[in-house]
Amino acid sequence: MKPRDYSLDSLWMPFTANRQFKAAPRMFVAAKDMYFTTDDDRQVLDGTSGLWCVNAGHCRPRIVEAIKRQLDTLDYCPAFQMGHPTEFRVADLLRDLAPGDLNHVFFANSGSEAVDTALKIALAYQRVRGEGQRTVLIGRERGYHGVGFGGISVGGIPANRKAYGSMLPRVDHMPHTHNLEKNAFSRGQPLWGAHLADELESRIIALHDASNIAAVIVEPAAGSTGVLIPPVGYLQRLREICDKYGLLLIFDEVITGFGRTGHAFAAETFGVIPDMITFAKGVTNATIPLSGVLVRPAIHDAIVNNAPPGMVELFHGYTYSGHPVATAAAEATLGLYHEEKLFERARELAPYFENAAHALKGSRHVIDIRNYGMMAGIELDPRPGKPGARAFEVFLRCFEKGVLIRVTGDIIALSPPLIIEKAQIDQLADTIAEVLKTID
Repeated sequence: MKPRDYSLDSLWMPFTANRQFKAAPRMFVAAKDMYFTTDDDRQVLDGTSGLWCVNAGHCRPRIVEAIKRQLDTLDYCPAFQMGHPTEFRVADLLRDLAPGDLNHVFFANSGSEAVDTALKIALAYQRVRGEGQRTVLIGRERGYHGVGFGGISVGGIPANRKAYGSMLPRVDHMPHTHNLEKNAFSRGQPLWGAHLADELESRIIALHDASNIAAVIVEPAAGSTGVLIPPVGYLQRLREICDKYGLLLIFDEVITGFGRTGHAFAAETFGVIPDMITFAKGVTNATIPLSGVLVRPAIHDAIVNNAPPGMVELFHGYTYSGHPVATAAAEATLGLYHEEKLFERARELAPYFENAAHALKGSRHVIDIRNYGMMAGIELDPRPGKPGARAFEVFLRCFEKGVLIRVTGDIIALSPPLIIEKAQIDQLADTIAEVLKTID
């Protein structure tokens, strides 16, 4: 290991046990295709696409060169009252990829910002159509929608909320769909649980009245909470209820977007068209932060056409919305997905990936395995009084053996780059199996 020419003290790391990490740092210094390189020159197979985001593999020359060219040409363009060609081209590419009539794009920079943007658009839309009393926002238990106050308000992960006091007012949550008794070891969409969508109508609408509800936001398949796959018919039922009562339906596809379920968006995979889709992560293959919201024309037109000529229609945006370097990375990334047919590749690999994941059934401590497309969750029985400890030990030992996995609580989450080969899928599963044999 090369001597460090930097201190570990100054940086406060996100979603990290800082004292634990700094006592035994795990440092990456390079990456290429399917592998990271550590500071002691070990190769580590990326089983998580970084953080669900490096869908085309690391340091792809086409994307890197596009970023370099853009920096040599236009490093920044004011986001307000000015534009540049690449952001318009990328908006067209995203419109063409999106299912249904989701044909307008509002750019932001992170998944958290995309969620807050979608929530604000929903409130603005209800206001301009004369229903400004519709301010209730509905999320779901165990949902993850980023770390802005909007996102943690509609989100349903207690640890992300408990330290921050007041959330947005007038928010409620549907139940999550995870049920080990009914759905353990399901392959693909579980058959039990569609009826849980009816809670939106029978409990939440009954409590708040539909005339007060602006929007419902869900991940079509939840990722950060431990890979929760929607039951057969569940998303369709949500769409029906939202249509019946005039509620906007928002899909948070920050994780599921750009090939994870075998199509550009999970909305296409599951055959349900929401009113908005939030995206981020894979849109630039994680090289430069970029996110956004895809919006149906009825919403866009109601807001834009309501303002007097020459006036700003939506008082919202970010200094870096549609940043030239980020959109250059997105244009190259979307071109790479198309040329290498990576979404199709994900569909072709999914059965092999599913079998490899479910081969872990019967391994020590494994109480559930669930999967869809190129994502899988392997749930472990927690140690008494020490939630998360067993899975974190698996994470550390896999890293020592040259494989990067992700854990959330006692759930191992796998979401490898879509360029993964079958032998590397085997390496992922075999390493986890080998490590589980050693875990008490």
